[in-house]
Amino acid sequence: MTRHEPWDGDGAPRGPGPFGRAAPVLLLTLALLCGAFVTGALWKAGADADRERAAHRHRVTATTTGPAGEPAASTRYGTEPYALAPATWEHPERVRRSGTVHVPPRTPPGRTVTVWVDDAGTPVRAPGDAASRSLTAVSGGIAVAGAVGAAGAGALLLVRRTAEGRRYAAWEREWERVEPVWSGRLRRDGDAGTDDD
Repeated sequence: MTRHEPWDGDGAPRGPGPFGRAAPVLLLTLALLCGAFVTGALWKAGADADRERAAHRHRVTATTTGPAGEPAASTRYGTEPYALAPATWEHPERVRRSGTVHVPPRTPPGRTVTVWVDDAGTPVRAPGDAASRSLTAVSGGIAVAGAVGAAGAGALLLVRRTAEGRRYAAWEREWERVEPVWSGRLRRDGDAGTDDD
């Protein structure tokens, strides 16, 4: 037996109990469940929002009336760079409109392009697709799972440190009680007192 290990009645060091061994598994399960729940909730919310937007967005054919400029700085190095060009289109039917729309870089005048407009005929973004919705949902789920896991791990560490501190304090008190007998110091002190007499 050493003085540096908490021990139970037979002198063996104490290891983590059944709950201590199961706690990490339970924490991991909880984090995964929370992540899965948030992923599903974000997917449903995104699908509902996309469906609502799609009901009020329409694809129309526009004709460019001037040359397109260079790609926008925010998309220049992306997978789908775009530029702006003046164009005309009709929406609602037989209502002619004009404005600036997104087109591929360096699109010449007179080229037809497909654009999305709202019920009033104003250019808008295309409705969200499944790929972007999946990315948003999975990212949110991973973030929540990580947050739950980190918070739970911190709580487990705090509980374990507190429990270890209490065990060490109890061990020290027990050691102070049994050490004189265990080491024979109590007998030696008693013999020394007898000799002095």
